[in-house]
Amino acid sequence: MEQHRTRPAQYGPRRSRAPLPAQGRGGAAAARPPAGRVVGRPAGRPVDPARPAPGAGSPVARAVRAVRGMPNPRLTGLGSGLFCAAVMTLLGFLDDLLFGASLTVYGVLFVPVSLLTALWVRRGDLLTAPVVVPIAFAVGLVPVAESGDGPAGRLMGLVTALATEAGWLYGGTLVAGSAVIVRRIRLVRRRAAARNRTPAA
Repeated sequence: MEQHRTRPAQYGPRRSRAPLPAQGRGGAAAARPPAGRVVGRPAGRPVDPARPAPGAGSPVARAVRAVRGMPNPRLTGLGSGLFCAAVMTLLGFLDDLLFGASLTVYGVLFVPVSLLTALWVRRGDLLTAPVVVPIAFAVGLVPVAESGDGPAGRLMGLVTALATEAGWLYGGTLVAGSAVIVRRIRLVRRRAAARNRTPAA
């Protein structure tokens, strides 16, 4: 008799396959992740937009960027003295022309000039800044001080102006001295750090 071949037992019933997603516009939209989310992130947690660095727009940060953008020359001791004296003399003439030789305006302008002189002097001549600043104050005070008859009267007006504006003179000198001390401390620390980084022979 003819025997019918039977399927081996290892082939069991076919398993049902999962239905394929519907193709077309609806299926593509369902497979695409929603806008504002990244694949791999938990659902319901939107991506944070790029935030600027903390403090990037603060007034302090803007002031620091402005100071760094300023010119940074390195003047010798003599150069810093000539710079301060020339600037104060020019400011004295402008004060006489625009403000009627106001000693208060002259004293206020002396403070930032003293600071710039202390910041722009080179490291080897730091100690000259507090010395040349008072001299420049007296030189620039000549066009502002009241002048009498003859050299004696002009000298007397200069001495009187120095006595009445001694507060601004001391203030500008103190600002210059403080800036020099800060720069000196930073210079010493940098040298100590460089010595520590150098390997021992």
